[in-house]
Amino acid sequence: MNPATSDTAPAPAAPEKTHLRLGFVALADAAPLVAAKLLEFGHAHGLTLELCRQPSWAAVRDKLLSGDLDAAHTLYGLVYGVQLGLGAPRTDMAVLMVLNRNGQAITLSNRLADALTKAAESTASSGATNGSECSPLRAALATLGRKPVFAHTFPTGTHAMWLNYWLAAQGVDPLRDIDSVAIPPPQMVAALAQERLDGLCVGEPWNAMAEAHGVGRTIAYTSEVWPEHPEKVLACRRDFVDTHPHSARALVRTVLEACRWLDGAGHRDEIARWLARPDYIDIDEGLIAARLGDRMDTANTRRLPMRFFDNGAVNYPHPFEGAWFLTQFERWGMIDARRDYEDIAARINQTQVYREAAASMNVDVPREDVTRELIDGERWGDASLSAAYARRFAIRR
Repeated sequence: MNPATSDTAPAPAAPEKTHLRLGFVALADAAPLVAAKLLEFGHAHGLTLELCRQPSWAAVRDKLLSGDLDAAHTLYGLVYGVQLGLGAPRTDMAVLMVLNRNGQAITLSNRLADALTKAAESTASSGATNGSECSPLRAALATLGRKPVFAHTFPTGTHAMWLNYWLAAQGVDPLRDIDSVAIPPPQMVAALAQERLDGLCVGEPWNAMAEAHGVGRTIAYTSEVWPEHPEKVLACRRDFVDTHPHSARALVRTVLEACRWLDGAGHRDEIARWLARPDYIDIDEGLIAARLGDRMDTANTRRLPMRFFDNGAVNYPHPFEGAWFLTQFERWGMIDARRDYEDIAARINQTQVYREAAASMNVDVPREDVTRELIDGERWGDASLSAAYARRFAIRR
């Protein structure tokens, strides 16, 4: 088990490659990379960072694989999908660190949100139990008179997994009861406004924008699905770590410094202003700041704030968290059952690289004996056995 204190490490060696191209998609949780660039945190670690905005997660994947990007802000599940050859040539990948936790949401069209409110009121007044057969969501979807259409951002990505899990927890089969489409985050609100979608799962500020434009309402947060879930990661190809190990550690140190800065007083408002610039998200800073706060929502205690550092608790790439995505790939029929999920996760998640970088920054490494309870009461943690986990669910492929 990892101790809850930082390891010791020798003085860092000079990076082999000093100019790094980092990809990102226009989302609020790209904040660590934007802060690292604009505050030039890389200089102290021998790095110059070049940020390269990408139009979609598919573009991030393709440019990582081609070598056009050295590393990227990307979806946790995307990295694992590439490792297995899902939708792209199988390539050995590396997760260097977790960039953030929480901070995503599920937004419904106004029509469906209204129907859900009425269905929930009807269920409450009838005294029916909230089982899957009398789920208000199922009743609301039935009012559409057709198969609902929901969007996520990438087939193996986090949003697809959160959306599927949330639907299934309420008795809705995401493979049979709805049609799913993948849409890049910046295009989500337009698709909702054009009535092409009944719901979506995406990162901020796009849920906030949908509400501000009056085309949808946020009805659930992904922290309700998995409290303190890992979301975006800093990822690269494995051969980058093998060829440039000192650059990889320097990059982790740089981004850890940015994550720590984001926890400083007033820095969330400052990063919202920077993210609003045309080179980054290019929308009103108020929409970004509205859901980038670091305080708990007292009205909904399962809506947890987006976390970037929290004294290092956010950033350690726990292998058991990566293995969870493999169980969901199995659950939804994307892969056949395997018995080596823990081994795959241990190869992808660069825990030793992270430990050495964190030690040189005096950042604590959290314990690994962590267990979380998900929205349906299932528990997942370091001691969970992934081999049979996917088969525990009534709704699955």
